[in-house]
Amino acid sequence: MLHHPAKPPQPRRPTMVDVARHAGVSLKTVSRVVNNEPAVGPELAGRVMTAISELGFRRNGIARNLRSQQVSSTIGLLIEEIANPFYAEIAGVAAEIAAAHQTLLITASSEEDPERERTLLLEMAQRRVDGLLVVPAGVDHSFLRREVEMGLPAVFLDRPPGQLLADVVLLDNQGGSRAGIRSLLDTGHRRIGILLGSLSVYTMRERLAGVQAELSGAGIPYDEALVRSGIEGPEQASQAVADMFDLADQPTAFFCANNRLTLGALQELHRRGNNAALVGFDDFELSHLMPRPFTVIAYDQRELARVATEQLFGRIGGNRSWPSTTVLPTHLVQRGLG
Repeated sequence: MLHHPAKPPQPRRPTMVDVARHAGVSLKTVSRVVNNEPAVGPELAGRVMTAISELGFRRNGIARNLRSQQVSSTIGLLIEEIANPFYAEIAGVAAEIAAAHQTLLITASSEEDPERERTLLLEMAQRRVDGLLVVPAGVDHSFLRREVEMGLPAVFLDRPPGQLLADVVLLDNQGGSRAGIRSLLDTGHRRIGILLGSLSVYTMRERLAGVQAELSGAGIPYDEALVRSGIEGPEQASQAVADMFDLADQPTAFFCANNRLTLGALQELHRRGNNAALVGFDDFELSHLMPRPFTVIAYDQRELARVATEQLFGRIGGNRSWPSTTVLPTHLVQRGLG
């Protein structure tokens, strides 16, 4: 069995001193090339640019406050959608903790676009942020490997990175889904409609895996006729519920894999005056005021952000232990009126 060392190598990001030594020129020459100043011949400039490329040197694009504790002055946060309350809460918690560390937080949104994600993360790295918090959109983050190997701390939250070894803070998506399905099975339901978002997203795949595992453990067949995936919002979720009621053998309960799908399902059930049971992943604001009872799979999203941000500052402060994965628990909560 392979065992990871207690402490991985302790890389550092190259400096202009390293570039000067590698190119065999003076520090002043490197400074002039980096700052696009004149009076450097093409041969010397070429040597400097070659050294910069080979070492992976990045100019610091942000003025940094140097303090004796060597605490970071800037960290970057990449989330999916700033307008989404879930990500807004994560950004708020990260900003609070960053401020406590006398650190500026730069926030950007990938809009679930892997190419945009790549561009924004490399731009943050080029600006020499002292650490990255990332809710990933893509499945391949090998483009960050060189930066991480040179000492840029990165912590991923809600979803793991692809092709990159880094700290990760996740929710127990499978466990939450299993508990939600179990609650429906325990009350006698066997025909359960399943509403899912895009299965290209890690959390959706994990939540579906939890559903399948719990049904299988109970000896209930996984019926594709009762599954709708790729649903993008409440309106499509409402239509999916309506379509399932057109089946000869209708569902008596529904499982929704995120809160936007839950809202759409609730809307259609209310329109029909139907009392089908409903379990949805993710709590949401005013869920307790919905006009009918249902169950949510809840978790502490502030804790998700807190653990990830504190872990990042631990890395910035010198923690060189092997990257870890932290999984936070979920729990069932009764919501709605009645």
